[in-house]
Amino acid sequence: MNRRLLPLVLAALLAPAHALPVLAQQDAQAGTRAEAEKPKDAVLIADNLRLIGRNKLIAEGNVEAFYDGMRLNASRVVYDRKADTLAIEGPITLTDGEDVVILAESGELDLGLQNGLLRGARMIMNQQLQLAAVQISRVAGRYSQLYKVAATSCRVCDSKTPPLWQIRAKKTTHDQETRQLYFENAQLRIMDVPVFWLPRLRLPDPTVERATGFLIPELQQNTQLGLGLKLPYFIKMGDSRDLTLTPYLSSKTKTVELRYRQAFRNGRLEFNGALSDDTIHTGTRGYLFGNGLFDLKRDYKLSFNIEAVTDRAYLVEYDYSDKDRLESEAALTRVRRDEYIRGALTSYQTLREGEDNSTLPTIIGEVSYEKRIFPKALGGEARLSLGAHSHYRYSDLDIDGRDISRADADLSWRNSWTLPAGIRAEYHAGLAVDGFAVQQDSTALDRDTVVTPQTSLILRWPWMKSARNGAIHVIEPVAMIGWTGGDNPNLPNDESTRVEFDEGNLLSLSRFPSYDRRERGSQAALGLYWTRLGPRGGSSTFAVGQVYRETADSNFSVTSGLAGASSDLLVAGQVQTPRGLTLSARTLLSDQAFDVTKAEARADWQMPRGGFGASYVWLGADAAEDRASTVSEWWLDGSYRFSRHWSGTADWRYDIVSDRTAEAGLGLIYRNECVQLNLSLSRRFTSSTIVEPSTSLGFTVRLTGFSADSIDKSYTRTCRN
Repeated sequence: MNRRLLPLVLAALLAPAHALPVLAQQDAQAGTRAEAEKPKDAVLIADNLRLIGRNKLIAEGNVEAFYDGMRLNASRVVYDRKADTLAIEGPITLTDGEDVVILAESGELDLGLQNGLLRGARMIMNQQLQLAAVQISRVAGRYSQLYKVAATSCRVCDSKTPPLWQIRAKKTTHDQETRQLYFENAQLRIMDVPVFWLPRLRLPDPTVERATGFLIPELQQNTQLGLGLKLPYFIKMGDSRDLTLTPYLSSKTKTVELRYRQAFRNGRLEFNGALSDDTIHTGTRGYLFGNGLFDLKRDYKLSFNIEAVTDRAYLVEYDYSDKDRLESEAALTRVRRDEYIRGALTSYQTLREGEDNSTLPTIIGEVSYEKRIFPKALGGEARLSLGAHSHYRYSDLDIDGRDISRADADLSWRNSWTLPAGIRAEYHAGLAVDGFAVQQDSTALDRDTVVTPQTSLILRWPWMKSARNGAIHVIEPVAMIGWTGGDNPNLPNDESTRVEFDEGNLLSLSRFPSYDRRERGSQAALGLYWTRLGPRGGSSTFAVGQVYRETADSNFSVTSGLAGASSDLLVAGQVQTPRGLTLSARTLLSDQAFDVTKAEARADWQMPRGGFGASYVWLGADAAEDRASTVSEWWLDGSYRFSRHWSGTADWRYDIVSDRTAEAGLGLIYRNECVQLNLSLSRRFTSSTIVEPSTSLGFTVRLTGFSADSIDKSYTRTCRN
């Protein structure tokens, strides 16, 4: 309540007649309204104004007062100057900004609105929480004390039907300064049945975004961890940082989870972790994930990412993450229009069965610099690229503990022209120098330097046609012819072990992911792209292509699609409809029998009520990619809102090779304006020497209305009458 509203209005009303800024025109028969011009920013409107003697002023009939974003509605207001009180007759509506609305039958207040009483009152906060009371007392202009209170955010249609939940209290105090609600002798009722009692209860009002206190508890049942309860406690540590501690107790584990967040003027950071003492594993277990991003001077950005765990099975058993390799990194980057700089130090920790961290390159350092230059004399664009890379293994064994360092320099020039008939030509020429140093590998050279000249010409011939129905078709044949000199170094392949052949690198001179390997000799590539833009917003794309080489490259694996003098046939496509359906697929077909080497497909359907997705992947067996057998799997996932209040989720992963389900999960959600119930069931069917199959059941109940979240009125129940 604003303390200055009524004093300004009453001062204007009690001023001498010649100074009174009120346009009072009374007509008893016509019932005209008397309007007070606003003194400063105040406005008072009433059907009738009467002054009785010099001590009493009466405003009657649709009384409205406005001041500084505050609005008061009443049927009658009487000011007694001798008693210095306001007597207000209802129905009374007091609106303070967008957050608080008070409804009352009658009341008395002093001129400063600091002290007073409102009878038969109801306070509505942030259009969510409503507190009904026998009376509300205003104390010292800061506290609103409510007596015999019923608080709920549920919609109440009539007095005979109790709300789904409510908090009954003998007394409730609302502190406007700290924006807190204090309940005395509080009782939680479900459908008017008492289920929980507390002598004292403190909750933030709905306008508070962050406040210290308990968050929504969660009940979990897991076949490995037993029945447990999570009770998170949020600690506000100022406006820029907070800490959440979550005890997790069950018959088989005692766990404390934590989340720490802090915001800075130039960045932010967040840490998530847990410590556990359980019956599954001997000793204390835990994990820590953290990340941060900071803006530095001269457009530099500093980022870090930390991922660490005590044992291989902990993340999966506690359902914290399904990652099987953890990555920790600190990086410094700068991106400008014609320049890119990056330096990073990365550490890996494998959780995969059969892998040893000591024989993997677990520590990697990288530095890269790229610059674009536009020489006026030559035209086109020149690019300079400098880089350094080094990876380290903890093992001291020969070969298994191999460490490699690499330095690269690449200078290239490219330009493009439009030839007759609309043919686009792109020419590229460059020279690269790569230097290598190897330690702890008796089968490789200690040092080697490779000079790589390269050149290529790309031709594109786009054709466009507009159909009668408004659709636009673009067909673009493409061709590339190129040459790369030099030989690959006599070094083990540590970096380019996984190669993906797709539309993005069809016209590239080298399709290896790193510079420790480059495609050598003459090569050519042919392809065809087709795009259709629908008249109503849909689109379709299709691509087909193949690579031809002078000699085969033995560095490519069998399933990469690039082994042999000619590559597998690349076929890819995507369809998007205006109604939210997206289909995409990519496959590699053997150039001899058109057998599938790799295949993947994804379908998504987004609707107003939900969405569904399906994915399929097929990978052939390949020892070079550590895949001893064929991989063939389906993934299905989706969510659907099948009524106003009910929605469901589902996910399923099926292993076609082993002919069994790998993972499955179901979720059921009920939500209305005052409560949200989540029920989840998941099952992991696969097992290994690290983890066993497990089933998890989760249940949470959230009483909404005590947060500053935005309101989705589509979930609000409606009253029949």
